[in-house]
Amino acid sequence: MSERTITVNALARVEGEGALHVRLRGDDVEIVEFRIFEPPRFFEGLLQGREATEAPDITSRICGICPVAYITSACQAVEQAWGTDIPPEIAALRRLIYCGEWIQSHVLHAAMLHAPDYLGLRDIIEISEVEPELVTTALRLKKLGNDIMEVIGGRAVHPVNTRVGGFFRAPDRAAISALLPELEWGIGAARTLALRFAEFDFPDDRGDYTFVAMVHPQVYPIEAGRIGSSRGLDIPVSDFHDHFTEEQVVRSTALHGRMRDGAAYLVGPLARYALNRDHLGPTVLKTAQDCGVAEVECNPFRSILVRMLEVQYACEEALRLAGAYVPPDPPAAEVHPRAGIGQGCTEAPRGICHHRYRIDAKGRIVSATIVPPTSQNQPQIEADLKRVIRASRGLDDTALRLRCEQVIRNHDPCISCATHFLDLSVDRG
Repeated sequence: MSERTITVNALARVEGEGALHVRLRGDDVEIVEFRIFEPPRFFEGLLQGREATEAPDITSRICGICPVAYITSACQAVEQAWGTDIPPEIAALRRLIYCGEWIQSHVLHAAMLHAPDYLGLRDIIEISEVEPELVTTALRLKKLGNDIMEVIGGRAVHPVNTRVGGFFRAPDRAAISALLPELEWGIGAARTLALRFAEFDFPDDRGDYTFVAMVHPQVYPIEAGRIGSSRGLDIPVSDFHDHFTEEQVVRSTALHGRMRDGAAYLVGPLARYALNRDHLGPTVLKTAQDCGVAEVECNPFRSILVRMLEVQYACEEALRLAGAYVPPDPPAAEVHPRAGIGQGCTEAPRGICHHRYRIDAKGRIVSATIVPPTSQNQPQIEADLKRVIRASRGLDDTALRLRCEQVIRNHDPCISCATHFLDLSVDRG
């Protein structure tokens, strides 16, 4: 049997350090190992002994793209431990800033990191040469998300106005109202990009997924809800660790998330859409229909379309929240430190982000467990790779390498969560 080796020393449009090793023997895909060797960052250890009120600011540094996910999940965990009730005005403001994060993160990935795969181009610079309007629309839409985060959070990256209990300062009505015209534009812009992306030539693929996402009876879940699955799971956030676990594998410095029975599962846009589609509203569902998105979309290559549906929804939801904005007074609920265990969970753009803190009577963190979305998706990424490689093994080395890179990018692995794909080698025997 002939042996083939493919190596990618630097993968474009992702950051971090990792590798994929694949061995093909005859028609069999013998080994698929998604290797992560990014140095561990020890955030859970950094939290030990710190005041619980510091958790949002510290954990926001895990990711510069989705800091609000970590801030909000951290706040929720501490507030649950301390029995803090959040008034509806503060809850609405949290949801509004989270909409900004969804907009900027999804557009960054879809238009600037993922779209080049389907256009046969290297990067967004090349896209700007052939489709400048696509790029200018995407940049303006991303800026809208950043502006929301800055107006509410004080700055677009690692907001400084958030705290346990709410916010240090409530934004002025005028500052929120100033976002309304651009949000109205953003709804149409998101639909335009979705329709353009729907013209891409997507590989024919279908995954057999266990979808896991937050679920809510009234709204598309972002910062509130229970945890559900396509298997029928429906549990409170506090029961997460009773049903899900993490394991260490030799090939990865990042833990692999699995269900307690050992099954892989998928978090992120495809899972949210499958479990909460009916809450997207008629205009977003019209875009889904026009883009040919199935009611349950199981082709991971088409996740770029679902991301853009969520951008349209986030613009509509932000418009609603901004139009009804009432400055919370006071801007934060009172907190009363006490000993306890608290858990929080929200939907980061890439999937559920779960925090669990044990806090002592002085209000200090004794232990912390943070489960980011990409660590949960790692086993499913390997399963996707194995399935796609088996179907694509007739491709030459260059084409197979590019297809494997694209499989990884389908999941938008989180840069700052140290779970990024960089190097690929394939042994064919």
